[in-house]
Amino acid sequence: MNPQAKSIFTLSLLLGTTITISSNHWVMAWAGLEINTLAILPMISKSHHPRAIEAATKYFLTQATASALVLFSSMTNAWHTGQWDITQLTHPMSCLILTSAIAMKLGLVPFHFWFPEVLQGSPLTTGLLLSTMMKFPPMTLLFMTSPSLNSTLLVYMALLSAALGGWMGLNQTQIRKILAFSSISHLGWMAIIITYNPKLTLLNFYLYALMTTAVFLTLNSIKASKLSTLMTAWTKTPSLNAMLLLTLLSLAGLPPLTGFLPKWLIIQELTKQDMATAAVAISLLSLLSLFFYLRLAYCATITLPPHTTNHMKQWHTNKPINSMIAILTMTSTMMLPISPLLSSTI
Repeated sequence: MNPQAKSIFTLSLLLGTTITISSNHWVMAWAGLEINTLAILPMISKSHHPRAIEAATKYFLTQATASALVLFSSMTNAWHTGQWDITQLTHPMSCLILTSAIAMKLGLVPFHFWFPEVLQGSPLTTGLLLSTMMKFPPMTLLFMTSPSLNSTLLVYMALLSAALGGWMGLNQTQIRKILAFSSISHLGWMAIIITYNPKLTLLNFYLYALMTTAVFLTLNSIKASKLSTLMTAWTKTPSLNAMLLLTLLSLAGLPPLTGFLPKWLIIQELTKQDMATAAVAISLLSLLSLFFYLRLAYCATITLPPHTTNHMKQWHTNKPINSMIAILTMTSTMMLPISPLLSSTI
């Protein structure tokens, strides 16, 4: 891609995100979402491969539908209440439509079908943007409207997301699809607590974005896109693969790693809200996603030779590894000791 075009698209992504998260008016928030959508489409389809074009088309149709629902929800609320302020969403039908629209933008169940296909057809760097930065503006809208949303509906959507995200990722061999279902499962943890403690949802999102960025950048460095190439990547960068093991286990939420912190706090908050049944259910459903995280970690580090893969081995190269990967990997595995500080800030 032309460097000038790439810089324009990147600046447009930053502009659209900034407009949405700093706006109080629904039309401004919608404009920011549209700028984001139009800026990411060329980055998805830049390889001109048929799968990339298909992914860009699916992404455009889904996001256009979700944006239309956001406009419809805000206009219905303005029609009944005379308010265009994002925090003044009070009409029940508007709240229901907005929940569906944001669930479609984020990829929550039952509007999740587009996300694995789009992520599979995108490059790893674009997949990183789709999994982290593109979810930040809808998550901000969900945060600002959380007092008005239907908590029962969000709890059911969250439990279904955790279940389907774990269940559908079990038989995948493509790493990008596994990470897509991982994202759907994590969104379930964020959605279940949004109406009770919205700041906890933001903490969960920040830590998820941190860990996912470390995983995507590591996979981009070792050029691994499926399990068979990941099984032989240890010969290329052994130390990086060893740290990938810890990052994946942190993404799974195993103690004493960073990923255990948001799940611990969410289960604690659900128990305080007399929702012990939901806490137990989402904890058990997270075991499904733990299985494919362990399989990724096993393929990355533990499958040392002799093994039966027919894939060509990858040998050491002189290409330096980005220092940002080391920083992100360390923070995504070792932040649990400062959990009292993080929990006190929320």
